Amino acid sequence: MPSKPSHPATTSELGRGAVIIPALNEEAVVAAVVTSIIDAVALPVWVIDDNSTDDTAHIAATAGARVIRLRSKLGAWGAVQTGLREALRADLDFVVTMDSDGQHLASDIPHLIDAMARDKADIVIGSCPERGSPLRKIAWSLMRFASGLECRDMTSGFRVLNRNAIQPLASAKASQLDFQDIGVLLILEQAGCRIAEHPVKMRSRTNGKSRIFRSWSAVIFYMMQTLLLGATKRRRRRRYLAPNPSRGDH
Repeated sequence: MPSKPSHPATTSELGRGAVIIPALNEEAVVAAVVTSIIDAVALPVWVIDDNSTDDTAHIAATAGARVIRLRSKLGAWGAVQTGLREALRADLDFVVTMDSDGQHLASDIPHLIDAMARDKADIVIGSCPERGSPLRKIAWSLMRFASGLECRDMTSGFRVLNRNAIQPLASAKASQLDFQDIGVLLILEQAGCRIAEHPVKMRSRTNGKSRIFRSWSAVIFYMMQTLLLGATKRRRRRRYLAPNPSRGDH
């Protein structure tokens, strides 16, 4: 059974929230990640265990997180979406999403929450373009070109989302996505959500390697799928935004 949350949902300027962490075989670092969040903010920590084969779930629960265990692997985005749907069921006002590999600093969470309140955004992305390797920066540039999005850090999973952003991302339409980058951001844009970025620092991974940028073949597959998705949705967006005489547009 899932353990109890480490804190009741915090009531703040944004309302009640939680921190969502997708995790797959992160037993070496997940306790430190959970503990750092508990020390930084009075928010419940939800670890969405993506059918790990190691002791990730038990260690996360022992550290103070609520653990939601998936019966089959859904990938990072599928695990995050599970958390978003649970947030809607719990009637939360906002969530923070972050990785379980130790890259994201829990001390930045209050700054992202403050940025959301200050900028009146629906999603604030913890942006750290400096972390990108030359290959990753080329990928980001291609993704911006294909999608028309202007985000500097296209792949950051460190985000704060309010209910306006959670609802479209918890939909069946968003379940068709494999990754949490262009597709997610375009769905939010089409839903009329305001997207903002706030600079953060990120550490190098403390466990394992990137599952996307682990090899050239993985990068090529990821880029082909992502660029096609971005270009397709960009064309649809242009048709949607084009002047329509029947609406009286000029």
